[in-house]
Amino acid sequence: MTSLCSEHLPAPTSFPSFSPTQPHRPLRQLASATLVGLALLIGACSDKAPPAAPRGPVEVGVVTLKPERQTVTTELPGRTSAYLSAEIRPQVGGIVQQRLFTEGAQVKAGQALYQLDASPYQVALASAEASVARAQASVGTAEVNARRNAELVKIDAVSQQVHDDSQAALVQARADLAVARAARDNARINLDYTRIKAPISGRTATSTVTPGALVTANQAAVLTTILQLDPLYVDVTQSSTEVLRLKSDMARGRIQKSGQTEAPITLQLEDGSRYPHPGKLQFAGVSVNPNTGAVTLRAVVPNPDGLLMPGMYVRAVLETGINEQALLVPQQGVNRDTAGNASVLLVNADSKIERRKIAVEAAVGNRWLVGSGLAAGDRVVLDGFQRIKPGDTVKPTEVAPKPMAAKMVANGAAAATSTPMPASAPAAPAAPAAPAAPAAR
Repeated sequence: MTSLCSEHLPAPTSFPSFSPTQPHRPLRQLASATLVGLALLIGACSDKAPPAAPRGPVEVGVVTLKPERQTVTTELPGRTSAYLSAEIRPQVGGIVQQRLFTEGAQVKAGQALYQLDASPYQVALASAEASVARAQASVGTAEVNARRNAELVKIDAVSQQVHDDSQAALVQARADLAVARAARDNARINLDYTRIKAPISGRTATSTVTPGALVTANQAAVLTTILQLDPLYVDVTQSSTEVLRLKSDMARGRIQKSGQTEAPITLQLEDGSRYPHPGKLQFAGVSVNPNTGAVTLRAVVPNPDGLLMPGMYVRAVLETGINEQALLVPQQGVNRDTAGNASVLLVNADSKIERRKIAVEAAVGNRWLVGSGLAAGDRVVLDGFQRIKPGDTVKPTEVAPKPMAAKMVANGAAAATSTPMPASAPAAPAAPAAPAAPAAR
C-alpha cells in the first residue's frame, strides 16, 4: 500500500508537546482527525486495486443417453406350493397293525404305507367265493332243465308253461351268479384296502396314527400326507393396475410382447439369495380378486435339490416383454428431493445447467429405467455436482458411469436417492486490515 499510495501520504509531522498540566482534549481531537484521514486514504487506495479475473466454465462429467434394447421384468411376491398333494385316509375300518414307511422319506406310487387287520375281510372274501360257487351250480342245473324242456316241448311232452318257467329260472340263476361275483370282487377290494398304499410318488409327512389305533372308512383325520416337491408350483399375485399398464404399453408399441409361449421366471429366496433353477409361467388368472384387487399367476419351478419347500415366501422376477427404446440413466446422476421426486441435472444445447424432473420405473443393475422426462441425446451430469447450479455455463466432458460400490449396492435405496450438496458461493476476499492507531506519546 505504501508503494501504491505514497503520493497521498502527508508529510510527517510531529505531535506537539504538552505538559501534564495541559488539558488532554486537543490531543484526542488530533488523534481522531488522523484516523479519519487514514481511512479515507485506504479507501482511495482500494479503488485503484485491479479487478479479479473472471472464472471460466466449470468442467463437468456427463453421459449422453442412448436407446437400448431392454427386457422388461416385473418382481412379484408369491408362495410355493406342492405340485401334487395327497391326504391319506383309510377306505375300510380296522386296527392298524403296522406302519410300513419312514416319516419324511421318499415313497413311490403303489408303495404300502399301513397294514390294517385283514382277518374280517379275508372271511368275507371266503364267504363271497362260496356264494359264487353255489350260484354257478344253480346256473348249471338251470341250463340242463332249460335245454331238456326245449326238446320236449317240440314233441308236446311238456307244456309250454313248463318250458317258459325253465327258461326264466336259467336267466335268474345267471343273474344270481353275477351278483355273487360282484360281492366276491367287493370283498377282494376291501381286503386289498387293508393294505393302504401311496397314490402318488413324493415325500411323506408325519404319521398321525401308530400301530394299534382304530381307524374308520373315510374318516376326517388324515393318516399322513404325501407331497410331490419336484417340480413345485409358485403362486404369485400381480395388481390389476400393473396388468392394465403393461397391456397399455404393449398396445402403444412401447413394449413388445416376448415371443416365448411360456415366460421365464426366476426366484429370489427369503434370505435374499437367487434361486439357481429358472422356471416357467404356466397359468395367468382370468379374474381379479375383489378383496385384494390382484390377479393370481402360477409358475412351475424345478426343485431337484429339494431346497424349496411348500409355503415358502419368495420374490418372483417375471419377464413380461421387451422395450426396444429403453433409456437407462446411471443412478449416481439421479437426485431426489424430500418428497421423493426424482430429478437430474442436464447440460442443454447452450452448455447451461438445467434441472429436469423424471419418472423412474425400475432399477436395472446400477441404472434406473426412465419412464418419462428424458429423451435420447440428453446429456446427464454425473460428476461435478458441488461446483454447479442450474443456470451455470459449464464445459461438458463425456465420462463412463462409475460402478456401484459394494456398500452402495447393499443400501441401494439410500445410494439412489442421495441428493448432492448445493453448490456453495465462492468466499469473498478478505478485507485489508486497518492500520493500527499511532501510539500516544
